[in-house]
Amino acid sequence: MNDVTENNNNNERHRSPGVLKIMQSILAGAFGVQSDKRRQEDFSHHSPLPYIIAGVLFTVAFVGGLIIVVKLVLAGQ
Repeated sequence: MNDVTENNNNNERHRSPGVLKIMQSILAGAFGVQSDKRRQEDFSHHSPLPYIIAGVLFTVAFVGGLIIVVKLVLAGQ
């Protein structure tokens, strides 16, 4: 029975996180409210690639949004 529990824990640890969990982690990290528990969960996954891709996409979208807002404000003057 103990082997089954360990096997389930290993499967959960190595299973890739869902899109929603990645988005929550990226947003929480960007705003500086990421809990230590969630950070450890994020770093315990096998591959950091989904977090890197999501972080780059978030950064591009954030900077693009800022550029659009600035252009709209300056166009209204």
